[in-house]
Amino acid sequence: MANPHPNAVPGPRPVFVVRGLTKVYQMGEVRVQALRGVDLDLFDGEFVVLLGPSGSGKSTLLNILGGLDTPTSGSVRYLDHDLSLDDDALLTQYRRAHVGFVFQFYNLIPSLTARENVALVTEIAEDPMRPEEALERVGLADRMDHFPAQMSGGEQQRVAIARAVAKRPQVLLCDEPTGALDAQTGVLVLDVIARANRELGTTTVVITHNAVIAAMADRVLYFGDGLVVRSERNAKKVPASELHW
Repeated sequence: MANPHPNAVPGPRPVFVVRGLTKVYQMGEVRVQALRGVDLDLFDGEFVVLLGPSGSGKSTLLNILGGLDTPTSGSVRYLDHDLSLDDDALLTQYRRAHVGFVFQFYNLIPSLTARENVALVTEIAEDPMRPEEALERVGLADRMDHFPAQMSGGEQQRVAIARAVAKRPQVLLCDEPTGALDAQTGVLVLDVIARANRELGTTTVVITHNAVIAAMADRVLYFGDGLVVRSERNAKKVPASELHW
């Protein structure tokens, strides 16, 4: 395991240890540097919010942590495993076994019911919940046999969260999970994410443009121009139900 970062908080084990992480995209003749040498540790069971403007590198970092993308240089250790050395097949195995994703747009299959959308994940996971249990956890026990078109945006996002947590992932990565929702619905969705973090002990990372959401976190990482420019720990976490925007 890499040496702990000098600013790391002692206590829980690091789930991720990121050192010198860079990512460069070549778009024709244009070279875009999305990450410029990111160092950070993420800890077991921690709820972390990433804040920063569009283009600051938040989603690129999340995609690399989740095994959806690979770094140009630097290292990403997940527990004792260096993800930056993995090929596509190993990254697929890592995502399948350890990571749940929630995106801004729900990515549900329209022709499948809520139960069937969740079952897609439970059928390939090692120790999954039953789809029914996952949907009960997000308050959709009475909507299991509805199709996405019969559900509100908030309900569809809760199905997406049920699908993500049904495999009991060690890591839950959420990219603008309330970005397409009104404030009242967004609070419901954030409450579901916070409960998954608390009850399942899942290390949870939420990207948002909405600074209000930072009050829910154990720790807030501020991104700017491809770097973590500041890290702050909340002395007191605010429940989702008390957020207003």
